[in-house]
Amino acid sequence: MIVISASQAWREAHPEAALGFLEVSGVENSGISAALEERKRGVETQLRTRYQGWARPDFLALPVMAAYERYYKRFDKTYHVQLQLESIVLKGKNLPAVSPLVDANFCAEVQSLVLTAGHDAARLRGAVRMDVSREGDLLTQMNGASKAIRAGDMIMRDDEGICCSILYGQDNRSPISAQTGHALYVAYAPGGVPVEAVESQLSLIEENIRLFSPAALVEQRLLIRAGAA
Repeated sequence: MIVISASQAWREAHPEAALGFLEVSGVENSGISAALEERKRGVETQLRTRYQGWARPDFLALPVMAAYERYYKRFDKTYHVQLQLESIVLKGKNLPAVSPLVDANFCAEVQSLVLTAGHDAARLRGAVRMDVSREGDLLTQMNGASKAIRAGDMIMRDDEGICCSILYGQDNRSPISAQTGHALYVAYAPGGVPVEAVESQLSLIEENIRLFSPAALVEQRLLIRAGAA
């Protein structure tokens, strides 16, 4: 089980934020899951029905989406889950097929709208600490490029450095791959995102995983609130 903590700096910089964690092991992640693919098609249909006739201002009025928009706007960026939802509803696109563990998260994200990163737990080093970025922090992005992170962003560190940033995504060391059997999902919720939405996101991910790996073991499910002791 991975040791997880949050820094005092994170609590002070984001006093109304919350973080959700779901660690699962013993997962069968190879191939394509027919049951998960069926779930994805069903979710796409539900979203298109629920949001039929909507435009961007309507999506941004959703409480969870509005909270992320406020966060991203501070850094002059756009919430990528918003763009994914719009592509499904407004452009008729389907959820991608990457690997079952990745798809389980993507499918859940467009339902709960809660930003979540998925890591290969075997590639993380030591304990995990949730923190706030500082001037000079660097992230090696998934494409291998080194990116200077703006100060004030919510990030995750392990013993080897920054693993993930809300604004710039995951590193190139710990993302889930087809060989991953032990995963850690981290849901990032800025102030304004209800804790219930975070809990729903973790439940949806687990439900999706059970479709293709019913014997998967939940190592831990954890919620950290910045304002809690």
